[in-house]
Order: sequence, then C-alpha cells, then structure tokens
Amino acid sequence: MPSKIRTVLFDLDGTLADTAPDLAHALNLLLVEEGKTALPYETIRPEVSHGASALVTLGFGKKPGDADFDRLRSRFLVLYTENLCRHTRLFEGIPSLLQALQKQGLNWGIVTNKPAFLTDPLVAQLKPEPAPACVVSGDTVANRKPHPEPMLHACTAAGSRPEQCLYVGDAERDILAGRHAGMKTLVALFGYINGHETPERWGADGMIRAPGEILDWLKQDE
Repeated sequence: MPSKIRTVLFDLDGTLADTAPDLAHALNLLLVEEGKTALPYETIRPEVSHGASALVTLGFGKKPGDADFDRLRSRFLVLYTENLCRHTRLFEGIPSLLQALQKQGLNWGIVTNKPAFLTDPLVAQLKPEPAPACVVSGDTVANRKPHPEPMLHACTAAGSRPEQCLYVGDAERDILAGRHAGMKTLVALFGYINGHETPERWGADGMIRAPGEILDWLKQDE
C-alpha cells in the first residue's frame, strides 16, 4: 500500500506564483537600456520558468559564454531585484489550496532553481498562509533541478519521506527531479509552458489545469 501524501511541494515561478509580469518588465527595461525594442509579454511568458539565462538568450540572442552575456545577465538580475514583486501574485486558487491542505493535515513547501537572494524576499512579500514548511532555492544545496538533491533536502525539512511527497511544477526538469527523488509528480498546465513542449511525455503522474485540481488528485490517490 503506497504511503499517503503528507507534503505538497511546488515550483515557484509558473506554479505557485505568477512571476512572469515582473520578469518580463525587467527584461524589457534591459532591452530598452541596450537600445533594443521591448518584447511582447506573450513572447516572454513561456520562457520564464527557464530562468534568467534563458530570458537573456531570448532578448539578445546570446548564450552563456558569448561576449556580453554575463554582463547582460547581471544587469537583468539587478533590474529584477529592484522590481521583484510589483505585479507578482500567487496564482488564483493557490491561497485557498494552501488553506485546504492545512485543514487536511498536510504541509507544503517550495523547491525552485531561483537563487535564494531572489526567492527569500519574494516569498516574504507574497506572504503565503500557512507559511511553507520548507523553501529550497537554487543555491540551497550543491545541485539544482533536475537533480534530485534539492527535492530530497525539501523532504527532510518538511518531515516527510519522498514517497509521501507530491511535487507540482511546470517544466520538464521539475518532473524529472521529482521522479528521480521517488515522489509523485503533477504538471501545472496553467504555468509557463511553451507551444513546443510536450508535457504529456514528461512521465508525470498527472496534469492539472488549475491549482484546485490538486485536491481532486489527492483524493484519487488515497
């Protein structure tokens, strides 16, 4: 008999919080600074889950190792830090979901590749209630997703075994990390998934179109 889920873990960008408006704003500030044309929000949103490097590549066509890449990435992070929570919000349905999990005796946490200097102030400003049992950032442990190390670190911090955890994310690396750690996984289809990706092939245990569907999935898994 499988262990009942005790902890629900979330990716941050594109799963727990809608961070795309502020990340897009920072990228467009940088583009204008560099004498380039701002990009439409619809172009930027699908790339947000892939982090700062992917956004610099999107905006400037440069990749890590290219001339100017490190300078542009550093400047992007400065601009984003200054505009961290202007329009970022928890996704609709997340606050009520967190309350429902608490009522059912479950705790929750965050596992993100976002570095702690961005994650910690953002979570503090979002003020999720109840508070997370753990927050694991991209530099909390030696490895980042898709490596299972941050997932296992989160399990320990939340007081659950991997098989008692469900991980919800909107990128293939999220599902791979959760699976490699021995967790159940769900794809957040409401997150930042671009039209070229095939989440149905990622090997998740399910896919959800709204946060509240997590509760339905937990009932089915009992």
